[in-house]
Amino acid sequence: MDWKLEAVTIPVTDLNRAKQFYAEKLGFNVDVDNEAGDWRNIQLAPPGSACSLAMGRGFGHGLQLVVDDAVAARAELVGRGVDVGEIVHFEGSDQKPGRGGPFNTFFFFQDPDGNNWAVQQK
Repeated sequence: MDWKLEAVTIPVTDLNRAKQFYAEKLGFNVDVDNEAGDWRNIQLAPPGSACSLAMGRGFGHGLQLVVDDAVAARAELVGRGVDVGEIVHFEGSDQKPGRGGPFNTFFFFQDPDGNNWAVQQK
């Protein structure tokens, strides 16, 4: 199974200022800018990069892997002894149990140092 590093989340103090800096000053492409209530997700990628820089409000910081099959990926990590969360999806800013639609199926885990990882199904 391919595990593709597709997003690294960074903390920022002002989302609009950060978006402007990365898009206008550095020339990153704005891939996503979604907002729902208190939640907002902005993802920008350097031209030619398969990995995005993510920033937002209403979610944690960390890294994101993308896989073809979240259920199989989760089972693989469980089999290796990794403590992973259940499969979830999002409805607006609310996390719900079970699979969602395309790019809306996730599970989460932490490494031994507390770094947060999200695994997202394509």
